[in-house]
Amino acid sequence: MSETAFAMTGGRVAYDGKPVLRGIDLTVCPGEVVALLGANGSGKSTLVRALLGLTPLSGGTTLIYGRPPARFRDWWRIGYVPQRLQVGGGVPATVREVVASGRIARQRRLRRTSPADKAAVAAALEAVRLTGRAGDPVQSLSGGQQQRVLIARALAGEPDTYVMDEPTAGVDADTQHLLADTLSELVLAGRTVVLVAHELGPLEPIITRGVVIRDGRVAHDGRPPRPEGECARPGHEHQHRHAAEPVAGPLTGWQGEPR
Repeated sequence: MSETAFAMTGGRVAYDGKPVLRGIDLTVCPGEVVALLGANGSGKSTLVRALLGLTPLSGGTTLIYGRPPARFRDWWRIGYVPQRLQVGGGVPATVREVVASGRIARQRRLRRTSPADKAAVAAALEAVRLTGRAGDPVQSLSGGQQQRVLIARALAGEPDTYVMDEPTAGVDADTQHLLADTLSELVLAGRTVVLVAHELGPLEPIITRGVVIRDGRVAHDGRPPRPEGECARPGHEHQHRHAAEPVAGPLTGWQGEPR
């Protein structure tokens, strides 16, 4: 099986006949940390959902580790963090239960929770500093804390690739730094990350590649662009030269060097 995490060719999506994605070519390789950037309505979240097969393409193709989403079976390899926590049903779910659901893709049917499952859930709760709230109903948490629950759910699954749709939206600065520290550890362990963001903030040092979406098209694919007027911090450009220098290859756009 191909070890390319995602490969979209000519991806198009339309809602009610209105184009949202207009011929996207995007390949994400193992070890990359790719930030999808752009204004509201540019198509970033639609692109993430289309990569995962959650939003159907009206044209083009997308592959997850070499397979179309409908034929992909190794969902334990993907940890998805949506924008919001959706909790249905009349029985309130606890924080621990939501986080533990991240282990489902790794479990065989009818198998009891294993010590490895419990350890992964405990580690994920600790990583987002929610161990003390594990038994609380998730609805009792603030929006930022619920976002941390979603991140913990993805962490608990121990996937190869993390896909995060605006993980820092609506969360405080401390939580943003906590996420940056957590992702830094994952990157050092060789994990792949694709995230949607309006601005990078504390995540900026770990990003190896920035993809700017404008009007449903790729407007930039390479080094993460800095806001106008922002100067590089000492040593910062040196880091990007080694982490995200464009290299020649068969991919559409630039591929960052593996870390």
